[in-house]
Amino acid sequence: MRNDFEIGVFAGDGIGHEVTPAAEAVLEAASAKAGFALRWTPLRCGADCWKDTGHEIEPEDLKRAGKVDAIFLAAAGDPAVRQADGREIMPQVTMRFHFGLYAGVRPVRPIPGVKRVLADPATEGMDYVIIRESTEGLFAPSEKGTLSETEARETLLITRQTSEKLFDFAFRLAESRKAQGRPGKVTCVDKANVFAAFWFFREIFKERAKAFPHIAADAAYVDAFAMTMAQKPLSIDVAVTENMFGDILSDLGAALMGGMGYAPSADIGDEHAVFQPCHGTAPDIAGMGLANPTAMMLSGAMMLEWLAETKGAPEAAKAAALVRRAVDAAFAPGALVTCELGGKAGTEAVKAAVLAELARLDA
Repeated sequence: MRNDFEIGVFAGDGIGHEVTPAAEAVLEAASAKAGFALRWTPLRCGADCWKDTGHEIEPEDLKRAGKVDAIFLAAAGDPAVRQADGREIMPQVTMRFHFGLYAGVRPVRPIPGVKRVLADPATEGMDYVIIRESTEGLFAPSEKGTLSETEARETLLITRQTSEKLFDFAFRLAESRKAQGRPGKVTCVDKANVFAAFWFFREIFKERAKAFPHIAADAAYVDAFAMTMAQKPLSIDVAVTENMFGDILSDLGAALMGGMGYAPSADIGDEHAVFQPCHGTAPDIAGMGLANPTAMMLSGAMMLEWLAETKGAPEAAKAAALVRRAVDAAFAPGALVTCELGGKAGTEAVKAAVLAELARLDA
């Protein structure tokens, strides 16, 4: 029986309106080749939505997002548009809290042909995943900070319930990667030598590791782990960490891949998932056709993989593999250089190159 999927699409703001249709075209082509279809349901969120309606996400669209098969979210927000308390419009964070998307998945895998930041030839095989807890830590909405004229305080929240689910997610991912030839190791990244909350975090990690005896488990302090990302990236397989640390480390990972335009991500919960590029709305280049749609395309590949796993649809996994192969083939010769790396290949050039490679691939 053919599986077609309804995808809720938030194009967001700025370059979100440029990278979204480019990624949709690639995902449609890959899905058609794999024998199924994607139905796009346009939804609205972001800074423009806030200016027009007073909501960072249209309430009815948030309800609709809870009923679709997956959520595809482009960049949203604008530094010039803020709420009354000074915070930027961040619907992506609202969705994480609303849908309980505790596992932020941030792959770090350079694309062949894209200029590497790490010059050591050995880093060519770099391929690991950072798992960022996305609903607690220093971002927990239930733990508001305090501010006075003399001091400001924030509260770090770590709960056993969420941490156990997070660690189990990381170990299961390591199992899947081990089956594909990866090392099968999970590293807990924390600051357990200084903060009681992180000691608690690490102790729960050690408890959950016992349920996965065939997966190696170790721990590292976040400062040392940042050095490892630059000096010994091939030693990393799956790393799991708190919200703020994950926010910082995943941006470092994006830089090591060549820039935010190459960095996909997913935020996954027990029932729902959101897939979006790591980059922002880039208002300085919005409307100029320069935006790199690669991260949006690869986020779409992650979405297809999640649909394959959660919906029992192997054809979606086939489409995801086609997208990845087409992206790699398009960049491999080294001639396709995007603006963040000093090149001139814009949104349409990248889309055309990936679609051309996709047309050559066998399903």
